[in-house]
Amino acid sequence: MNASRTARERVRAELTREITQTARRHLAVSGAAGLSLRAVARDLGMVSSAVYRYFPSRDDLLTALIIDGYNAIGAAVEKAEGACRRDDHAGRWLAACRAVREWGLAHPHEYALVYGSPVPGYRAPEQTIGPAARIAVVLGKVISDAHASGAVGPPGSGPAGSGQPGIWPPPPGSFAPDAVRLRESVLAAVPDDIAARSLAAWASVFGMVSFELFGQFENVITDRAGFFDHAARCLGRMIGLPS
Repeated sequence: MNASRTARERVRAELTREITQTARRHLAVSGAAGLSLRAVARDLGMVSSAVYRYFPSRDDLLTALIIDGYNAIGAAVEKAEGACRRDDHAGRWLAACRAVREWGLAHPHEYALVYGSPVPGYRAPEQTIGPAARIAVVLGKVISDAHASGAVGPPGSGPAGSGQPGIWPPPPGSFAPDAVRLRESVLAAVPDDIAARSLAAWASVFGMVSFELFGQFENVITDRAGFFDHAARCLGRMIGLPS
């Protein structure tokens, strides 16, 4: 590779970074639906045609922001879960859940882009799938490891003081093909009932974060960090992870 080409690549990488950083600031003001390549170019002091050489359309810029967002939150979850002992399945679960919340609170507009309402007229391309799956891979590994080691027990508990396991209905028969796909991707060898409870727990974790970010806990929950930890532990018990 010659020096001039290396220099051009460095310039392109720097300009790409500046464009995406400016676009993130616009997300905070206008939201994803209001993102405009012309407005981004204007803020950068560039003509719009120059920006189009890096991102041919608004959707291309949205895709780059979405991939960056998924990778950033995925990396945060991987780091938090990776710092735990491998045999501490409940601790790994809680650390991963906490990382989702902490990243969302620190990056609310990027969280809204990837986990909020769909952007009208935008269809996410296939290259977003891998980055989007990073969190599921982490959570699935926690549950798969717990199941493989025999640590997944009966979910929750029965009536207070009974000492009996809770009675959870089996998933509907229509879930069976979904469970197969989950086993093939992120929940290796996990039976259908645990896979169904795991998926419900994952969705609930993101629901908790969305409720907090989008104001649904105003005048409802005071200690939101404490309540989130409690809810995450309850969701882990629903799956059958040890308390």
